[in-house]
Amino acid sequence: MSTDTSKDAAPGPPPAGTTRAAVAARFERLPLSRWHVTVRLIVGVVTFFEAFDQLLIAYALPELRDEWHLTTGDATAVLTVGSVGMLAGALLSGRLADRYGRVKVIAYCVAASGLVSLALTACTSLTPFLALRFLQGLAIGGEVPVAAAFISEITRSFKRGRFVLLYELVFPAGLTIGALVAAWVVPAAGWRVMFAIAAVPGLLAFLVQRRVPESPRWLADRGRLAEAEAVMAGIEAKVSAATGGPLPPPLRPAPEAAPEAAAAATPAERAANGIRGLFTGRYRRRTLVVGAIWFTGYFVNYGVTSWLPSIYKDEYGLGLSDALLYSTVTSVAGLLGCLLVALTVDVMGRRRIFAICLGASAALLLTLAALGAHSPAQVLIWTSLSAVGFFGSNICLYLYTPELYPTRMRALGCSVGGAVNRLGVILGPILVGVVYAAGDSVAAVFVMLGAVAVIGAVVAATLAEETANRPLEEISP
Repeated sequence: MSTDTSKDAAPGPPPAGTTRAAVAARFERLPLSRWHVTVRLIVGVVTFFEAFDQLLIAYALPELRDEWHLTTGDATAVLTVGSVGMLAGALLSGRLADRYGRVKVIAYCVAASGLVSLALTACTSLTPFLALRFLQGLAIGGEVPVAAAFISEITRSFKRGRFVLLYELVFPAGLTIGALVAAWVVPAAGWRVMFAIAAVPGLLAFLVQRRVPESPRWLADRGRLAEAEAVMAGIEAKVSAATGGPLPPPLRPAPEAAPEAAAAATPAERAANGIRGLFTGRYRRRTLVVGAIWFTGYFVNYGVTSWLPSIYKDEYGLGLSDALLYSTVTSVAGLLGCLLVALTVDVMGRRRIFAICLGASAALLLTLAALGAHSPAQVLIWTSLSAVGFFGSNICLYLYTPELYPTRMRALGCSVGGAVNRLGVILGPILVGVVYAAGDSVAAVFVMLGAVAVIGAVVAATLAEETANRPLEEISP
């Protein structure tokens, strides 16, 4: 099916049943099918390899420090420049995806990321390496939040959390597999081979363009009703064929079915566009709260995982292979936390997940600090247990953020969340580097990280809005 959404639909009367509310109602009646799983798999594989690319730098860093004689400041720049690019890419991609379509932005981003990975293998000095990592960050930061918005838009409200988060598991899985592969490849063949491997998935851009349809919710919201009808009818035909029977009749559109959702947008909310819309009416509080959770969760996540290989090597004298292996155990524990959250989020709810996960992570990191972090085994055990919490909280944000915004600014809301998480990803490693370099004990690092996790837990517990099992158009009119 063609996914070219750059042209305006031909003029003519709107097809019956293709208003924004009607498209949402038609999605609500679709049973989970092979079509959903196929689309989730294709977009998931793309996101998997973006995560794979993102984490490689932490595993390449020990070799880069030796090869290019990097100072601590240089090493911090290597760790953070990609995140600066991701911040810019996230902000840019949201605007582009809300204007030109979700699928096109996803495909272009994954193609660009693969090309830059290939170019990185030719670097022989720090300056071009930093420039290319920034460009790769633009692509990775652009793809991930737009993909999250897209997956939410093709999913019905019933058990949406489980469906979306089982897709989102591909990101921590990419981090984990990237860690496992890098822990083996980097010592054996060098960091350049690792980035060459990461370039291959850029070819997936062609698969996305050919096999993934544009979001009918987005098409209808843009007034491209003929295209929305054609794509929606195609999806319904594939779901019907996959389930082997006729579909149930469409539900009544959300505004009629749920009048209590004076979820009808206010005139100010409807008129607000762009960044201003994220800070208008009910969306102002949502943006501030979810931004705080994004920042604190990713500050802790990358504050821990970016520096663990170097801490194990420099502080405890582990060899490169052992340092990478110990760090990988923490990533595997985080992946288990993500799976646990995916299986329970629709029952426990989003707010409770954030509060419990970040609160538990804070308690575990502060316990590690109180024990003194005297041995690598101590650090391994307590950071791995903590990773179950902060990985679990962070994956839930990719479900929660798209639920908080209407279609007209959903990708932008996700991209702003992605940009705020980049602030955490940038500042976490920087401040860990500062505290680690200045302190007499590595325990001070874990005190700082635990305190940040406490802030996130308190914000979530007291201010986050629950969205579980509610239609997107009811939550965010």
